[in-house]
Amino acid sequence: MSIEDTVRAYYDALRRGEALAPFFLESPDVVKFGLSERLHGYEAVAEGLREQTETTEGWTVESGNLVVGERPECGWFSDDVSMAWTALDRNVRFEFETRWSGTLVRVEEGWRFAGMHVSTEQGGI
Repeated sequence: MSIEDTVRAYYDALRRGEALAPFFLESPDVVKFGLSERLHGYEAVAEGLREQTETTEGWTVESGNLVVGERPECGWFSDDVSMAWTALDRNVRFEFETRWSGTLVRVEEGWRFAGMHVSTEQGGI
């Protein structure tokens, strides 16, 4: 699977409410920045993604300009993503135009995110 395939598979898993932690490198150095959080270390990333999956639904994730680069053992991506979801605890629908970027490393099973950053010009949630 290519880096582009991996990023698109992540988007698909997010839309379907599937587990997202398997897309990340199991390392104490992995980091994920979201609109309102900074998660450092695989356990924190996995827990944050589990909580997100349990407390949200109805995700839309539309890629607008996916760009990828690759070397034998590492790669990167950036994208403009329109995304929306419903927060179950507040029954509120959120919609954002976001910018995504990240680095990936090749492992035996394929590509894994070593770092991911999601931001928006609008304030966080």
